[in-house]
Amino acid sequence: MTTANSSGSYTFTGLANGTYAITPSHTGYTFSPTSQSATVNGANVTGINFTATANPTFSISGTISPTAGGSGATVTLSGAASASTTANVSGNYTFIGLANGAYTVTPSNAGYTFTPVNQGVPINGANVSAVNFTATPQVAHSAVLSWTASTSIVSGYNVYRGTVNGGPYTLINPSLLTGLSYTDTNVQSGATYYYVTTAVDNSGVQSLNSNQVIAVIP
Repeated sequence: MTTANSSGSYTFTGLANGTYAITPSHTGYTFSPTSQSATVNGANVTGINFTATANPTFSISGTISPTAGGSGATVTLSGAASASTTANVSGNYTFIGLANGAYTVTPSNAGYTFTPVNQGVPINGANVSAVNFTATPQVAHSAVLSWTASTSIVSGYNVYRGTVNGGPYTLINPSLLTGLSYTDTNVQSGATYYYVTTAVDNSGVQSLNSNQVIAVIP
C-alpha cells in the first residue's frame, strides 16, 4: 500500500516480476476504473492511471417552532454520520455534506420538550427538507409536603427524599425547618418520589422517620 502525493502521483518500488492489481481508495470519491492489472516483466510499468470523481453529497434541513424554543436549539445528527449544529434565530437548521444513508435528527433546548422527540431521515440521492419539530415549554413541577407538629419540644424538622419505596432517603432541606410544610421544587416530570420527615430536639437528636408519603410527578 502507498499514498499518492499532493499531485496525485503514486509509486510502488521493489517489486518482483509478476502480475499485480492496483486499486485506489479515498473517502468521498469513486474511481474509474475501480482497479487495474499491471504485469512487471523485467521493466518498470508506468501509466497506470485513474480518474477520481467526488461522490455527491446532500443536506438535511428543517425548522423548530415556535422560535422561542427553536432559536439557539442544539440539533444532533447520528446514524451514517455524526454532527451537531445550532438552529438560527428563526429556528432553522441545516446539515450539509451528507452521503446516502440513514440518519436520526434530535433537537434539544433547556426548558423545552420536542415533538417528535427525534426523527429518522433516510437520504437516497436527494436533499431532505422539512424535518420539522415543535418545541413546548416544560412545566415546572413541585411537591408540597406538610406534617403534624411533634408533641415534644423540638427545634425543627428535616425532610428526606428517596426514589425507591422504603428508602434509602437523602436530606433535601438545606437548613432545619421550623414550620410544618416544605415545597420540593427539585423534581422531574414523570418521576415518583418517597418522602419522610424527622423531628430534631434542642440537643440535635433526631427522631425516627415519620410514615412515608409518595408523590407522583406528572
